[in-house]
Amino acid sequence: MRHKMLTAVVCAATVAAAPAAAQQTQRFSAGKATEYALVYSLPVTVLDITVETEHTVKTPGEFQNYAKRYLSTDDAIRQTSSQVRVKSISINARGMANPDERYAAQFKPGTNVSMLLSEAGVPLAINVEEAPAPAAPVLPKAVDAKPTPLETPAATQAITQDISRASSPSKKAELMSQRIFELREQRNDLISGNVDNMPVDNGAMQVAIDNMAAQEAALYAMFTGTTKTFTRVQTVSFTPGKTDSTGVVLTRISPLEGAVDVSDLSGIPLTLDFRVDKKAVLPTNEKGEEKKFPKGGVAYMIPGTGTVTLSFNGRKIASETFDLAQLGVVFGLDPALFTDKKAPCYAEFSPVTGAVTRLDVIPE
Repeated sequence: MRHKMLTAVVCAATVAAAPAAAQQTQRFSAGKATEYALVYSLPVTVLDITVETEHTVKTPGEFQNYAKRYLSTDDAIRQTSSQVRVKSISINARGMANPDERYAAQFKPGTNVSMLLSEAGVPLAINVEEAPAPAAPVLPKAVDAKPTPLETPAATQAITQDISRASSPSKKAELMSQRIFELREQRNDLISGNVDNMPVDNGAMQVAIDNMAAQEAALYAMFTGTTKTFTRVQTVSFTPGKTDSTGVVLTRISPLEGAVDVSDLSGIPLTLDFRVDKKAVLPTNEKGEEKKFPKGGVAYMIPGTGTVTLSFNGRKIASETFDLAQLGVVFGLDPALFTDKKAPCYAEFSPVTGAVTRLDVIPE
């Protein structure tokens, strides 16, 4: 195995289905125990695609057939339905240790060089005390549906004895509509102060007003139905290769269930196209000749670039270009940079691509 040097940088890797947690780092020093060598892996770049879906479930009310007669409304829900739409898509890159890109950086005996590695063994920094905290991607969170008016305590309170004793659905509907208008009148009287026993303070008054409004909403929903809206979040990962890919099915979106397995043909496929934009090449000298890897050097990646495009239901919904380790080439930093007695350097690396993000002299 060719000796490849390790330099550590502080960068953020994002985890698939949720915002990245605090990055766990490991510090290693080149000493006698390690024969002044430090072993590490360069990363492969993984793309996490997070899909946020919005679900809307509509349920008709028990007395939908009486909505027009008693409430003069044509807005009653007539049948149960469920709809799902893609609300947002985000693509985030993270690095994962590549077992095929494992290296050892070799330093001079007696030197004092340290390296920070990620938990996966990917370089973060060299001669740096602490890696900066990675910037976690801002990802959507699943939001549960709020209770409908029929799922509140007010729904029970709104049913009077006369309503519960009514012998037919038509009579129940008539009494409920009357109760709706009574609640509206009582609330208006309370707000205007046209009642004999006013609440003792504004807080008690607001509680009474809110309770009346909730009862009215529950009775009204028994005619017009209810609508629930909630969101779900799913993250799938895609590791680009070194060539173009087209029509990769990441997941399927069902109009009833939301994100489903790729084998579930009830869902519309969310597809990915990957295009290689640029493959990296080794640096050259003044003569145009490829530079040689430094002996015992600290290996890093010069990444290439590729573009990912997502399509759903016949249209493109997202497109983004990324630096990718797997489209890059490996080169190295001279290990003497980090052991120079007069002006030792430090380095930082991207754990997502393995590229050098900073190389400078350690400040005195």
